[in-house]
Amino acid sequence: MTRPIIDLRSRPAFLHDFYGATPGTPAYDAAKWLNRRVGSKEDDHFTRSYTLDGFIAEIRDAGITAAALIGRDTPGVSTSNDQVVSLIDGRRELIGVGSVDPQRQGVKAAVAEVERAITKLGLKGINVEPGFLDPAIAFDDPLLLPVYEACDQLGVPVFLMSGPTTPDPRFNDPAAVGRVARNFPNLTIVCHHGFWPHVNEIIGIAFRYANVHIVPDMYIFLPGSRLYVEAANGFLRDQLLFGTSFPFRAMKQTVDDFLALGFDEAVLDGVLSGNAARLLKLDL
Repeated sequence: MTRPIIDLRSRPAFLHDFYGATPGTPAYDAAKWLNRRVGSKEDDHFTRSYTLDGFIAEIRDAGITAAALIGRDTPGVSTSNDQVVSLIDGRRELIGVGSVDPQRQGVKAAVAEVERAITKLGLKGINVEPGFLDPAIAFDDPLLLPVYEACDQLGVPVFLMSGPTTPDPRFNDPAAVGRVARNFPNLTIVCHHGFWPHVNEIIGIAFRYANVHIVPDMYIFLPGSRLYVEAANGFLRDQLLFGTSFPFRAMKQTVDDFLALGFDEAVLDGVLSGNAARLLKLDL
């Protein structure tokens, strides 16, 4: 049986040098290096997404129903909300997630952009990356609270960028997410990269707060990540979601590897697509 699959973290390589857009550059080599670190069998597979058509072909060939194209707003990498909309327009395989940076924009402008991204542009959520700002800030920094409040009021998820690539490891701390979840009990919080390697800690936070959701994406294949699968086969079944983190891991390989991790048959439909469809209010 063919299951619907929603990929909750994806970007075509052509968007930025950070994603490997330019062969022969240090950024291209870094993209290949990261692919090897997380287990991609072809470290340059992402070159097939140097065009939008190539990117969509990768999605189709992997058997993915739809992929969330994640906007970014950081000093190092920026994909604007308008650019996200232009890429997903008319393409059923793509879902748009916006982004804001209240440090750069100012709080008032960032909140206004959240409202525009959701109500005018039709994006499905807002991505924030506090550990990648300059200076880096914690997930529960007061600067971010109005953004969370806006997402809460609009009924859309906030996506948090975590993981070991955070420049200062102190800002890859799940405890701050617990404080956000406690203060915003109705806000849907989605944690990209699953706060690896702090797997125990984020699972504990998600146990305590049902509004915390985890997308381990490429890190689910690394040491210590078996706990994500164990938790999803139990209490976390409605809070774990699938993602490839393309272009940093090959799509089709990630789908195949994910299905071999040992998820119970009863939870697979939810983890692969049902949970994401519910959070993003998608009609599959």
